[in-house]
Amino acid sequence: MFSLFRENVRIALDSIKSQLLRTILTIVIIGIGIWALVGILSAVQALENTISTNFASMGANTFSLQRYEFEVESNRSGERKKINPIISYNDVREFVDKYNVPSAKTSVSFLGTRSAEVKYESEKTDPEVQVYGVNEHYVNNTGSDVERGRDFNRFDIQNNNKVCIIGPDLVKSIFDGADALNKTISIRGVKFKVIGILESKGSTFGNNQDLKVLLPIQVARGIYVMPNINYNISIMVADKEIMQAAQDEAVVLFRNVRGLSPKEENNFGIERSEDLINRIASITGVLEIAAWIISIITILGSSIALMNIMLVSVTERTREIGVRKALGAKRSTISAQFFMETIVIGQFGSVLGIILGVLTGIGFAAAFDFDFSLPWAAMIWATVITFVIAVIAGSYPASKAAKLDPIESLRYE
Repeated sequence: MFSLFRENVRIALDSIKSQLLRTILTIVIIGIGIWALVGILSAVQALENTISTNFASMGANTFSLQRYEFEVESNRSGERKKINPIISYNDVREFVDKYNVPSAKTSVSFLGTRSAEVKYESEKTDPEVQVYGVNEHYVNNTGSDVERGRDFNRFDIQNNNKVCIIGPDLVKSIFDGADALNKTISIRGVKFKVIGILESKGSTFGNNQDLKVLLPIQVARGIYVMPNINYNISIMVADKEIMQAAQDEAVVLFRNVRGLSPKEENNFGIERSEDLINRIASITGVLEIAAWIISIITILGSSIALMNIMLVSVTERTREIGVRKALGAKRSTISAQFFMETIVIGQFGSVLGIILGVLTGIGFAAAFDFDFSLPWAAMIWATVITFVIAVIAGSYPASKAAKLDPIESLRYE
């Protein structure tokens, strides 16, 4: 039994070699379909892994008040239907003073600039460092960790201490990997003592989260005095059971801060990390469906090409089939031979598509600094699909070959 199987494989490979160009074209067509499936799913999975990890690190007990919701309603021209006012410092201060939920930690922050130049002695960075003004709860509420040194404390914030926490890429940039703790850096001529170094978080959509400086919020406000600075509020509760109550109280209080009447809609957004993860999952789900549709259409085309090449092969090898039958080959043996050829071609296409798809996923992840992981489900499905397609595409040619009359086949020229 095994020797017969091995012989059929050998004959299949010899046949493939004899019609190499047609076989390669068929393999490429099958490979493109599998490439579309595995490649898109690899990229989508890398995107989902990175974003979900970033939001999940904030924890399920965190929600934020911001200027807009994650999804902004737009009209056909692409403009916002409703422009919400910024969250000003007065809004933030009144909210923090009045918000009173047991064990809740309220983080306040704003982005001073995305293009700061940071100096240390004779070294300086390119003007691409992000500078944030934050309070003592910012690091914890945003899911960040201080890898070395310490976090801000209440004393640092209330006394406007000239201290800072920096990202790991900034250490590499101006400290050349040396110990940065207790060193003094300069931003816009103001000197700050480095008290902490953040744990690396990588980058998302080209936004390097490791190249930044955190400053006490009042000190940052003294440096960055632009009008209309928008602030962000993030609240973390210790117990998930009081999450909804804490969120409801925050909404009611912030509506009062904004001076909204009961009939008016919120002119601010509220987001939970879990909500963002669910929305991202729904978006990537649509992309996955699109990947399946594209790949199935392509694979159907490749199955037609595969059936066509096998029918041509049956016609060209009519005399060979007649000789084998005259020598005692059974119908099942002839049929199995052609089945084996279609399966071998199909699996070659599958391997080609999987390799290209994985390389595409790796390239996409490397280009955008995402977390790549092998799409095992897509790879398994790709193998199964090509096997099924090969069986379906090879059924008719194999049946036709098996039914050929040996006498008529021997007469075939």
